[in-house]
Amino acid sequence: MFNKELLEKCEADAQREHYRKDATIEQLYKQDQAALLSLPAVPLDVSKYTTMKTNGYGRFYLNHGLHEYSVSPKYANSKVLVKITANEVIPLDESHREIVRHERFYGNTKQQSMKWLPYLTQLARNPGALKYTGIFEMLPESVKSYLDRCNKSDKGKVLQAIASLTEKSGFESAVETVDHALQYGATDTDSLINLHRRLYGNVVELAPIRLAGNIPELTKVIPNLAAYDAKLGKVGR
Repeated sequence: MFNKELLEKCEADAQREHYRKDATIEQLYKQDQAALLSLPAVPLDVSKYTTMKTNGYGRFYLNHGLHEYSVSPKYANSKVLVKITANEVIPLDESHREIVRHERFYGNTKQQSMKWLPYLTQLARNPGALKYTGIFEMLPESVKSYLDRCNKSDKGKVLQAIASLTEKSGFESAVETVDHALQYGATDTDSLINLHRRLYGNVVELAPIRLAGNIPELTKVIPNLAAYDAKLGKVGR
């Protein structure tokens, strides 16, 4: 309320005559405004750029090792250029393109930001190496249990499906889908995709149809398939 009243007072004061110049405050402001230079066409980048060394899991640390950020298994044990803004931490590739984007941490407590999509995509390309990487142990227990139930030929497809669901609605949503798949004992990619659509899609819940009491109960018809076989046999002759 105070700010609104203050703005109204400022607008009213703009009609006041300047004490030395023969013009109102508003007229003088418009003269100054016409003399202003145009804003730069390219915004000024006030980000900080620093080169960080990643560990064997493709992650690096800021703020004296308290804040951990992921990059990608592709960049494990390598140097990565990192763009740091007031709100975000963005690792860049060799062409200065964004790899992933993290919200920046503040404070003097240990915090970790893990973006799973690059890791899942990489593992999907080489699922045979899954158990021999430290990345497998980093996965949630439900995802590890789900992958253990898949046969060797399906693991790559399942990892790709989880990566696709992660890209669509986030890793937490993909993990919840896996949790439901475990409850149903479903270990195929079609089930994962359909369960995710069921959980996070705009599925209309239809109430059960209530039948009127005057509808007669029909006698169950059991077809005699042997008769069909006999007819088909005659045609064959």
